[in-house]
Amino acid sequence: MVRKFLYVVAFLTALAIAGMIAFSFFGSKLMRSALVPHVGFSEPQALPTDIYARPEGWISRPDGRRDDPARWQPANAAPLTLPEGGGPDETGKAAIFFVHPTSAFDTLHWNASLGDRIAAAQAARFVRLQATAFAPSGAVWVPRYRQAVFGAFLTDKADAALALDRAYADVKAAFAAFLVANPTGPLILAGHSQGSRHLLHLLRDHAGDAGLRQRIVAVYAVGWPVSVAHDLPALGLPACTSADQTGCLLSWQSFAQPADTSAVETTFDRERGFDGQSRKGSAMLCTNPLTGGGAADARAEANLGTLMGDGEPLSTQLVAPGMVGAHCEERGFLMLDGAPRLGTYMLPGNNYHVYDYPLFWANIRADAARRLVAWQTTR
Repeated sequence: MVRKFLYVVAFLTALAIAGMIAFSFFGSKLMRSALVPHVGFSEPQALPTDIYARPEGWISRPDGRRDDPARWQPANAAPLTLPEGGGPDETGKAAIFFVHPTSAFDTLHWNASLGDRIAAAQAARFVRLQATAFAPSGAVWVPRYRQAVFGAFLTDKADAALALDRAYADVKAAFAAFLVANPTGPLILAGHSQGSRHLLHLLRDHAGDAGLRQRIVAVYAVGWPVSVAHDLPALGLPACTSADQTGCLLSWQSFAQPADTSAVETTFDRERGFDGQSRKGSAMLCTNPLTGGGAADARAEANLGTLMGDGEPLSTQLVAPGMVGAHCEERGFLMLDGAPRLGTYMLPGNNYHVYDYPLFWANIRADAARRLVAWQTTR
């Protein structure tokens, strides 16, 4: 019996090693085969017209709910002091609109329903790992939306474009409701991955709104490529080039060496920018979150703290400063100075996409607060 058990263990170990080797060589192809829906696009179930006027339209919003994932903070995170007076809730803090990344892996539909419990639970974990960095700076609003499923980002099928359009329509409606609820005061806009894509489209659609632009403290469009030449000029905001600059945009995509960025570059080069021109060969915006854009390079000593864990409150903690440094390389990718072990969600090519926020959580938290102080000081 013991010998049979050992054989089973050895077989499973060999299978796991073979799986890791296969994933390292054929990860992208395996993901496409497994995760791209094999059905045609169909219209997702319509949302109630007043969904974003009701609590059920939001993962997070300032209504006092006890289980709001955006209000969670690591036990060892030091409090941040912000100025008083002004702002949407008369405390001097900002209203924060955060669009969460893809959390749905359904292969039978191109868009997730708001009733998908698995996707909703994963979205709440992402909110704890990402949006919580902005919580000390104000009230965080995170809409539920009929997100495009993960497989939509692994194909150039027309079905994927339709799914992204439907998802963006929800985000656009949520943002309109957010502005109604927050008609004055400073705003911080943030997102990750699919959420950043939708956020960038919001900025393009509102590029001519001078009143909105004056209210923006900063935009954190993380985990999605932004062409410096063909996207940024159409957004109405410059890139952040100093740590106390306001009304600007930050963006980065994290990799460790040896990095394979070809999957991102191939898709980026194939698409057109917001100016209608090809993005091929253009540089991507890279803001080093350790410096707030003030410098392209930063040693590990500049890292104020990394968030470790899977996003569940009891298993996630802020670790000591100095875990990893980072620098922006020529094409616009943020290269880590090491390869920290943060969890099991690494993507092929040493892509730390899932950890774009956790790697620099304490720096992002301080960055948002610092920019809010700068915004308040000028007004």
